[in-house]
Amino acid sequence: MNPSHPTRIRAAAEVFAIFLKLGLTCFGGPIAHIGYFRREFVERRRWLDDAAFTDLVGLCQFLPGPASSQTGFSIGLLRAGWLGGLAAWCAFTLPSALLLIAFAAVAPDLHGPVGTGLIHGLKLVAVAVVSQAVWDMARRLCPDRRRAAIALVVVAVLGILTTLYAQLVVIALGAVLGAIYCRTGAPDRSAGAAPHAQVEFRVPRVAGAVALALFCVLLLGLPALAQITASQAVRVFDGFYRSGALVFGGGHVVLPLLQQQTVATGWIAPNDFLAGYGAAQAVPGPLFTFAAFLGWMTADGPNHWTGAMLGLAGIFLPGLLLVLAALPYWQALRARPSMAAILSGVNAAVVGLLATALYSPVWTSAVRSSVDFAIVTVGFFLLVRWKIPPLAVVVLCALAGIAQMIAAH
Repeated sequence: MNPSHPTRIRAAAEVFAIFLKLGLTCFGGPIAHIGYFRREFVERRRWLDDAAFTDLVGLCQFLPGPASSQTGFSIGLLRAGWLGGLAAWCAFTLPSALLLIAFAAVAPDLHGPVGTGLIHGLKLVAVAVVSQAVWDMARRLCPDRRRAAIALVVVAVLGILTTLYAQLVVIALGAVLGAIYCRTGAPDRSAGAAPHAQVEFRVPRVAGAVALALFCVLLLGLPALAQITASQAVRVFDGFYRSGALVFGGGHVVLPLLQQQTVATGWIAPNDFLAGYGAAQAVPGPLFTFAAFLGWMTADGPNHWTGAMLGLAGIFLPGLLLVLAALPYWQALRARPSMAAILSGVNAAVVGLLATALYSPVWTSAVRSSVDFAIVTVGFFLLVRWKIPPLAVVVLCALAGIAQMIAAH
């Protein structure tokens, strides 16, 4: 018997307990989550030093997928091996996923002025939160004319293209334009990290190659499998997998991709989509657990749980596979200026992508009157200027929606 086995089990149990606490208390989106992680693992427990933590965050921001979940998975992997990575992901993800599944289960029964008002208020929350995300990301990711121009080009292209692959086209366009025009303006993703900072990952290159191969096989093979089998389960998993594989920037950026896969295909009504997205602002943990709500809503009867699990696994799996594939090579990859330039262009394209989604479906499906506009405006300024926690804005908008519906009756 391997004498280190019990030690690994105890280490994984420790990782699970810590991340479960974080999964129950981490509000505020991926940037806030990174702050929680830094306080917990750098300042309090000293599992990593500050330079190594910054290095790790730089890796997860570079790759598609949810940066906070990828960072948490990597910390668990560093601390307790493969079992620790799985423990960290499960503990951080499941609380918010279960809360959103519970909301999905009761949402169809929310009738009358109170229920209708609550749903409408959550849709208005989505408008305020996405507006804040566009504002913050535009300031951070488009600080000069070149990157602002890339974002505007993407908005123009998305106004013309109607293909299902429009998001993929503009992300590729952003990468090309970034490689050409952003070499001198590319940000240093490791700003703040010491030049010698290294993160020692115990991930063999063979494992990284297998993870990358699996990522590519699923990305290219799932659409073909869905056509061959005509299986709704395969189509659902494929839709969420492609959304998770193509989202650069994490967090709110996944909104237009999920909208394209679920609302545009007729799986979910626009009102249900926005209500769920508003509810996702009220729960702790990663925003990508919104996929559990959507997966539940795509299914009927006893298949609800299957849909939720397919959505959850599909959207997180590509990001985790990519971080495993990149870990053995990250130190060499991040030193290349060309990669930083490409990432600058992709991030600028993401701003244009999210700005387009802010108009449709978010704004067009939620703001129906001058009162709605006033509620959204107040929520936006509370988030941007007064830095009110998103949970408080969720409560205020929900109450405003309920009051509006009661007054109308």
